Amino acid sequence: MKLQKQKYLEDVLYDQKLLTEDQVSAIKLESLNTGKNSEEIVNERKYVTSEELAKARGILYDVPFYDLRDQAIKSDILEFVPENVAKNYKLIPFDKKNNFLYVAMADPLDLQIVEFLERRTKLSVKTFISDPGAISKVTEEQYGKSIREDVFEALEEFEGTNKIEESIADIKKAGDVIRDAPVARVVNTILEYAVKARASDVHIEPQEEKTRVRYRIDGVLQERLTLPKKVTESVIARIKILSGLKIDEKRKPQDGRFKVEVGETKTDLRVSSLPTVFGEKIVIRLLKEQGQVLTFKDLGLGGLALKHFEEALLKPNGIILVTGPTGSGKTVTLATALNKLNTIRVNIITLEDPVEIRVPGVNQVQINTTAGLSFASGLRSILRQDPNIIMVGEIRDSETASLAINAALTGHLVLSTLHTNSAAGAIPRLIDMGAENFLLASTLNLVLAQRLVRKICSFCKEKYEAPKEVALDIKKNLAALFNPKSSSEKMYLYRGRGCDKCGEQGYSGRIGIFEVMPVGAKIAKLTLERRPESEIEKNSIEEGMVTLLQDGYLKALEGVTTIEEALRVAKE
Repeated sequence: MKLQKQKYLEDVLYDQKLLTEDQVSAIKLESLNTGKNSEEIVNERKYVTSEELAKARGILYDVPFYDLRDQAIKSDILEFVPENVAKNYKLIPFDKKNNFLYVAMADPLDLQIVEFLERRTKLSVKTFISDPGAISKVTEEQYGKSIREDVFEALEEFEGTNKIEESIADIKKAGDVIRDAPVARVVNTILEYAVKARASDVHIEPQEEKTRVRYRIDGVLQERLTLPKKVTESVIARIKILSGLKIDEKRKPQDGRFKVEVGETKTDLRVSSLPTVFGEKIVIRLLKEQGQVLTFKDLGLGGLALKHFEEALLKPNGIILVTGPTGSGKTVTLATALNKLNTIRVNIITLEDPVEIRVPGVNQVQINTTAGLSFASGLRSILRQDPNIIMVGEIRDSETASLAINAALTGHLVLSTLHTNSAAGAIPRLIDMGAENFLLASTLNLVLAQRLVRKICSFCKEKYEAPKEVALDIKKNLAALFNPKSSSEKMYLYRGRGCDKCGEQGYSGRIGIFEVMPVGAKIAKLTLERRPESEIEKNSIEEGMVTLLQDGYLKALEGVTTIEEALRVAKE
């Protein structure tokens, strides 16, 4: 590798038009004054992205850049480098040609690790530079594929031993026995797979002859593992011990929790047990501690809907409601809104059950009903904490609804969620709860309804001509938004064929579909008159509201999701 003489990282970035002359001068001056190298300063000041920085380093060191984002790496290539080495040194092998192993590295100048790899693999190593973040992500994804094999290996270890089953009757010693037994590895691997597969829930379900393990991935349950019946009790006992449940109580439902750490990901697990005819069923809800706060664009919110939502967030008082069924992404939307509102000048306090996404700088309060801290009692308390913005996790009863309205009337911006199927349905629901219609009309700023649809896998996406009846239905539903194409013109949709990257599902990840209803003079008048949901919705559509189904169709035409997914979710 040949280092370019008399040229520095900031010079390369300047050549690439990523830095200005003033920025280059500032970097060189700070480097002289502090002794820091250019890379440290560029990182601290966030002048460029990590990928742009990696590409510039590649030019500087004369090392080719390799983009890992669209690569599926074969398992036999991964076997050349152990997972712990890949994670510790931020590198990953991605190909082998003849006697050469191709390795993407964050630091391709680390000659010691290159020599180690050559000794270990008995191959010549050809190094490439890559974005460190992309390396970490691909390492987690690609090495995670082999987890199912680990489960089967652990089950093989379990064969032939009855130690756990025989000792489990002695409750006092059960924890020690299970902790050291192979079954601990089975449980760990089941949980590790859940974290790496981005599952929201794990279902361990005893049946007559076997126990199936299903994962809810992108909102859909998928069976990925089965366990022999004879290990089921030990696996369930292990989970119950970890979550602080009574292992001798098998007749009543129980709830518990514990935490796991997989790589750099910390996850809070909520455990629920339920007696069934074939044994106890366990459901584990996974809540990532360092939940990622996204942008509105990442959520799928755009156009006029986003404009209305952002305008409502800028108002100093009033109520903003996010509605939808459980698991429709309401918490993520609220966290994104709070992240946008969060500045040094405002005091934001939340009441949540549970706190799923941490937002730096926001005072987040966990509901604890056993200690007497409910949404209603907590809301009374936080009003004495001089808040500007309040987020209530959910309006569940008339007392919470009344307190939220009073908070909005006294000059606070209140954000909350409600379980209704549409944006228009929120108003009759609150009135049914006992909210005064005249107070609601003067405090409600906006209602946003949402669902989550699965995104088409980008690796196996394909385009196809829409069937005639589907095209006509789409044109009919979108006619109010824009002039539809002539009936003779072809319409194209998209779908995923299924590949290794998406587990042959054709989908990977989820995105929101939304309907946003600003509460203007007309809707406020209908609220005062206690008009039904259908009339409120009709007026909102006349004023330009895009419905859930319309937003789903638009995202299907854009190639974000499939038409089947849009119909499945929007018509729930």
